[in-house]
Amino acid sequence: MQPRKKPNPVEQKDTRSSAVEAGTGNRPRGRGRGRTGLAIRSSRSAGPDSTNRIALLPLRSDVVFPQTVVPLIISRPSGIRLVDDVLISERLIGLASQLHPDVDDPGIADLYPTVCVGSVLKMLKFPDGSTRIVCQGQTRARLLRVVQTEPYLIAEVEPLEEELTEGVEVDALVHHVNRLFQRLVDQSQQIPEELQVAAMNTPEPGRLADLLASSLPFSVEERQVLLGEVNVRSRLERLGQYLARQLAIVELSTKIQEQVGSELSKAQRDHFLRQQIKAIQEELGEPESENPEVAELWERIRAAAPPAEVLKEAERELERLAGMHPSSAEYSIVRTYLDWLAILPWNNASRDRLDLRRARKILDEDHYDLEKIKERILEYLAVRKLKKDMKGPILCLAGPPGTGKTSLGKSIARALGREFVRVSLGGVHDEAEIRGHRRTYVAAMPGRIIQGIRKVGTNNPVFMLDEVDKLGADFRGDPSAALLEVLDPEQNMTFRDHYLDVDFDLSRVMFIATANMLESIPSPLLDRMEILQLPGYSEEEKVLIAQRYIIPKQLEAHGLTPADLEISELGIKRIIADYTREAGLRNLEREIAAVCRKAARRRAEGKRGVVTVGPGQLHELLGPSRFYRELADRTGIPGVATGLAWTPTGGEILFIEATGMPGKGQLTLTGLLGDSMRESAQAAMSYLKSHARVLELDSSRFNKTDVHIHVPAGAVPKDGPSAGVAIAAALISLFRDLPIREALAMTGEVTLTGRVLPVGGVREKVLAARRAGIRSLLIPRHNEKDLIELPADVKADLTFRLVDTLDDVVPRLFLGRGQKSRSKPEPIKPGSKRVVVEKSRAAVARPAPPESEVPGPATKPRRPRTV
Repeated sequence: MQPRKKPNPVEQKDTRSSAVEAGTGNRPRGRGRGRTGLAIRSSRSAGPDSTNRIALLPLRSDVVFPQTVVPLIISRPSGIRLVDDVLISERLIGLASQLHPDVDDPGIADLYPTVCVGSVLKMLKFPDGSTRIVCQGQTRARLLRVVQTEPYLIAEVEPLEEELTEGVEVDALVHHVNRLFQRLVDQSQQIPEELQVAAMNTPEPGRLADLLASSLPFSVEERQVLLGEVNVRSRLERLGQYLARQLAIVELSTKIQEQVGSELSKAQRDHFLRQQIKAIQEELGEPESENPEVAELWERIRAAAPPAEVLKEAERELERLAGMHPSSAEYSIVRTYLDWLAILPWNNASRDRLDLRRARKILDEDHYDLEKIKERILEYLAVRKLKKDMKGPILCLAGPPGTGKTSLGKSIARALGREFVRVSLGGVHDEAEIRGHRRTYVAAMPGRIIQGIRKVGTNNPVFMLDEVDKLGADFRGDPSAALLEVLDPEQNMTFRDHYLDVDFDLSRVMFIATANMLESIPSPLLDRMEILQLPGYSEEEKVLIAQRYIIPKQLEAHGLTPADLEISELGIKRIIADYTREAGLRNLEREIAAVCRKAARRRAEGKRGVVTVGPGQLHELLGPSRFYRELADRTGIPGVATGLAWTPTGGEILFIEATGMPGKGQLTLTGLLGDSMRESAQAAMSYLKSHARVLELDSSRFNKTDVHIHVPAGAVPKDGPSAGVAIAAALISLFRDLPIREALAMTGEVTLTGRVLPVGGVREKVLAARRAGIRSLLIPRHNEKDLIELPADVKADLTFRLVDTLDDVVPRLFLGRGQKSRSKPEPIKPGSKRVVVEKSRAAVARPAPPESEVPGPATKPRRPRTV
């Protein structure tokens, strides 16, 4: 076919050539309109002659076919200039598709070799500066060369004739294409009805191929192949291949949609679309693009060097993550889990400093005394120095509040050169707080053990489990049972947190637990720990600690120096005696802080000079004394005995009061006593009745006298068997009508046969007796071992008398009228290691200020346990 030669727009008299090349915007897909192919002119009646010149309009992502009408958006200045020039001529332009849409100034190397010559039917200009035209393709042409680039491209093109051979084979190809197109219409809802009508009414094979190629969603490369194919038979064969592939994609998409379901949320639709893309990529044999976020997570996990089991689990979760959309809820859960795996210190341990001298110096700097604990830490360092793979010990620091348990853990970590992490277990009732929550729960997270390990970033820190005796248990589980695996050196190397669901090695962690009382800790848990007792402090020890540690610390905390405030030793002793009642140092530190605040205010007001605080200034600074001596007021009356009690906050003295009245021998007990204390009173009364003659008591009075035993501080619960000796002494004093000697206290459990059994908490009871002004103590003989570790100044101020039975107790209760004991106490041999000291009253050192057994108004009521 030889097209009729038409005047070229560039051959007009207008010779302007300074504009920039034109371009087209991206036209939306699915352009099957009803007018497509209906207003077609014959390609024989229009187009350039052989090797004719024509203006080229580059198209970014469109391919125009002959006999089709398409809208185009022109935004480049050169393209707008080209359209303006073409509209004043015969409106013929060459529509050439770009190889790469992102090229702004294409040359001949950037264009496909086959173009479509078309005419501009309509042009509209818009306020945004762009121009929109409607073009109709007329004929194919081959691009030979570009002869002009300014103001737009002008090229020489050669028209291409269609090659059509009529026959049965072409008819079969047309039928095959129509059948595939009809199946595609049945499967897809995106093909407009106008395109179906146009295809049914297009008998010419070449025209039908161009119509379907321009209207169906083929790629630019596939359309350009169809445009460049001049042989109609070959064009139909290639079109059939493209239609078959498109039909397979649509059928696969429909199958996936049926499997997923009809009702999909937004996140599910996103996942569905991604599955479609994946299926299409697999069908085309294209590799799936790798998610950079997944690759980064994998590198972080590998850098953490976890065990092989953890790597396997992480790889499985990463595969799941790669198939999810970032907006889905499951995506964030899996991502958070993988972050935990990547950040945990699987193979990161701090290096121990195995210098024993340095460790001893640090421990002495931070804490006074506590020799047992310091020796235990030095022993651990020594063994660690000899055996590198030693498992971490499980220590439990038990003692009254304020004795330095928590701060001791920090000192241990500093001495070892390890990181320190503390977890408070007070009031924890949920087992998941220890083992973590399973990932199926909303806002699930690991337990406190794994959280603490992650916080410090090493797998061998000093891990303090504070207040382990205050764990609770309810319907959510028993946290103390969850600690059994954590605190067992033989099991914690494979500790499994519910959230991680993989093993984590805790064998290198040095666990330190703290507790005020051991009775509330379950036996299996207590059996896994090495108990180190932190006893209460004596008055002398408190004075030294206040001078060396507390006062310098509080001066620095309040912005003061020793030149601003000075607290004398007598002032410190007065604070200890009259303003605090405790085994530890917490209240003492508070009172010293109150004194420092007074001095800080004076300094802030501009007053200079040192403030010296002695006993005389405390009333003005701290107010009246909170505790007073009541020992003299309570004793000296028949039927009153002084006992000793132990509480979680230290020792206390306990007064036992007994009185008689005419009656029938009934026994009444008051003072909020527990079962053990009531049974001790009944046992003491039974012993008195059965041994009345030996005790020189009038047996006839027992049946005529009702006895009432009361323990003051009636609002405070009291329990324990160690008040048996004191109750028996009060009853003997009542029936003898003789007061018990002053400054005498006693402790011990009594049996029906009169034997005195050992009790616990002897050190705390002795310190409480000394604070209250007691000068002589009666204790069971089997508790003699508990006196060895008492401070020397405490033993020098007190007289200890060991007793085996109540017969040993009675002779020491009264003054001037003793009774012979059936079993004499064993004399103290020269050179004996016993610490029992007996002195006369004249040789007793000055007693410490007393304290009341009733908690003061600023003290929370405590439950004395006379154990």
